[in-house]
Amino acid sequence: MALRLFNKLKNTVLQKSMVLLYHRIAEPEVDIWDLSVSPDRFEQQLQVLKKRMKIVSLQELIRTKSLFKNRVAITFDDGYIDNYKMAKPILEKYEIPATFFVTSRQDQCECEYWWDILENCILSTEYLPPVFNMDIEGKEFEFSLEGETCLTIDIFQLHKKWKAYVEDPPTLRAKLYNQLWLMLKVLPFNEQHFYLKKILEWAHAAEAIIRSDYRTMSAKELKQLANCRLFTIGSHTVHHPSLAQHGADFQKREIIENRKYLEEILGCKIRFLAYPYGNYNEETLIIARNLDFDAAFTTEERMINTSAIYQLGRFQVKNLTGTEFSNQLENWLH
Repeated sequence: MALRLFNKLKNTVLQKSMVLLYHRIAEPEVDIWDLSVSPDRFEQQLQVLKKRMKIVSLQELIRTKSLFKNRVAITFDDGYIDNYKMAKPILEKYEIPATFFVTSRQDQCECEYWWDILENCILSTEYLPPVFNMDIEGKEFEFSLEGETCLTIDIFQLHKKWKAYVEDPPTLRAKLYNQLWLMLKVLPFNEQHFYLKKILEWAHAAEAIIRSDYRTMSAKELKQLANCRLFTIGSHTVHHPSLAQHGADFQKREIIENRKYLEEILGCKIRFLAYPYGNYNEETLIIARNLDFDAAFTTEERMINTSAIYQLGRFQVKNLTGTEFSNQLENWLH
């Protein structure tokens, strides 16, 4: 009886510590994965957190092993430029710590991620050819856009409202994007960009125009971010692969090279790892353990449980007002 009561009380306390996941602090026209929070709403959310929770660094949250109630740590994935331009000054204003998980992509510095280029090409290009036909990884893929070769205002409005992670594609263009995204996601970086180049050529956009607000942080900007006492940098692989789709050697190389790059330019130990797309398998967990990371993070929404230190959950924050976020926080905590 006493043991059951102890475990119940222990679990109640443990379930009050959580990690939040952000990607972008921006206001893009199309945001099908809900990766962006506007600067104004981000500030509202921080104000709610200051009132409701004890905001701590990721290091403190892990070090104290979640034994304190209502603690929260803030993380960002992918290293978008708005992390530096928008998130950094707002976090500094409120003296709030955060950890930024960044890729290195040494051969593709300061560029857009493949999924953003693909999204812009398929969902926002004014005119597309009527038929898409391409051999992808030895499989012939053909798709007809029928009456959607021209991007109308109505079609674009549907794209702006679409949430790809919970809704079926609302247009033929969206369906084409979704199928291409699934095909490219599992490929290594070089193959992703080989096919992406061919897709751009099909769309008569031989070279993607790099949008300045979609690019990733430069090494210089990353250093300036890391120099602030509030912020730490974590590993997020070199090229953002879906790790579980690849063998152990590939996974290990992606993680080690990213960590080495970050440690060389920042001059500090990289202690935390976040799995791209939240995707991992048993081999990934073994690699994270053998490389002696202090902790590793998924995108699975669950409270902190330090018995699974390389499978720690995070809650992705969407573009909610302060009131909406407060309600969401209440739901998460209970």
